[in-house]
Amino acid sequence: MAKEHSFDVVCKLDKQEITNAVQQTMQETKQRYDFKNAPVDCVFDQQQMTLTITADSEFRLKSLADILETRLAKRGIPLAALTREGIEVSSSGASRQVYQMQTGIPLEKARELVKLVKNLKWKVQAAIQGDQVRISGKVLDELQLIQQKIREADLKIHVQFVNYR
Repeated sequence: MAKEHSFDVVCKLDKQEITNAVQQTMQETKQRYDFKNAPVDCVFDQQQMTLTITADSEFRLKSLADILETRLAKRGIPLAALTREGIEVSSSGASRQVYQMQTGIPLEKARELVKLVKNLKWKVQAAIQGDQVRISGKVLDELQLIQQKIREADLKIHVQFVNYR
């Protein structure tokens, strides 16, 4: 009898790496001439999983966002896991932008994943388990092809594959 194989589709971000990227971003702004004496800030809220960046002008805010995204990418945080909200500009010209960090797979995207797997009509099962999706089947090659199909699908979220069994 063939053994059942499975893997989980998840999205987990390393909070320590995000914190390190924020610290590197702030360090770089202290050293750059275009940020000299400019009030800029970058704050990571680990409970809410948000990054908030602020600057005294929209131009500096965009430069700060570019530095932050570069640092996050270098530390292995996928930019697909970030959702940028709109830039808020106050009457004094100060700007602020919030990034929402994806944690887990949202329910509607999990349903989309299950539908994608079922539409392939292979002998595999997909089940939503909290904020992750477990995919199981008897043929290992099919599971690997499913991973490839999930990567190719335009889900607009970051996914990782873990818990191979």
